[in-house]
Amino acid sequence: MRLRIRSVGNISQVTRALEAVSASKVRRAQAAVQASRDYARRVVAVMQRIGEYSGGATHSLLIQRESVENIGLAVISSDRGLAGAYNMNIARAALAFADAKTQSVRWVTVGHKGRDLVYARGADITGDFNSFRGSPTFAEVTPIARVLLDDFLSGTVDEVYVAYTDYVNTLRQITRVERLLPLAPEMSLDHRGVPEDIGVDGPSAGYTFEPEPDKLLGELLPRFAQVQVFQAVLESLASEHSARMVAMRNATDNANELSSALRLAYNKARQLAITSDLLDIAGGAEALRQTA
Repeated sequence: MRLRIRSVGNISQVTRALEAVSASKVRRAQAAVQASRDYARRVVAVMQRIGEYSGGATHSLLIQRESVENIGLAVISSDRGLAGAYNMNIARAALAFADAKTQSVRWVTVGHKGRDLVYARGADITGDFNSFRGSPTFAEVTPIARVLLDDFLSGTVDEVYVAYTDYVNTLRQITRVERLLPLAPEMSLDHRGVPEDIGVDGPSAGYTFEPEPDKLLGELLPRFAQVQVFQAVLESLASEHSARMVAMRNATDNANELSSALRLAYNKARQLAITSDLLDIAGGAEALRQTA
């Protein structure tokens, strides 16, 4: 029993240390998410205004395919576990989305945990990326978006979706599967999934395009898609660290409760042994007294 108490105590020390590490990481991840949300919202607003004044210019990233035969699905998870149901929830949502589709689904996974979970279900994984330990830069996330863009532009897939975990607060994260391509910049969603007004209050401003709208859209639309993927990665990282911090806190509390229960049982057993020894001594002394 002493060995069990010592083992539970060692586990509680590990989980307490992991909780502290996750708490420091979640603060940085929260700051990154809050800083990038305004930027992503403004990018959507700019794309909306450009669409209004583009004079009918179109781009392949905006055109809805008449026939959707293949779908690309990016799943953003983590490389490590000990995060509660975080990885299982995102994998379950992605698999449910794929099962609901009649089209062929090509998977791009970010994070080993999500990859292993969907691969076990027979997913056709065409791209695999490691998750990010710290706060990633835009350049580090760009290759993920580049793979999705290339598959869509080449006609390999007709639609692209991203499965990620939207960060709301430390105790609440929402799993989402949202369409990335073809782009629809006319509407954005807030962190609760509610359509929000992304326009700027006041009179609308006109735009003079330099260079031509077609060339300008060719430069801006891929960047817009990359921003959306970057935002999804940041939201998922903040959700992962929050889920791990809460899971480790619960594990620490459970270990402390188990340790207290084991120590109580140990003290009872020790007291029982002491009482039994005292009774044996008293019985022996009484036996010697009677024989004398």
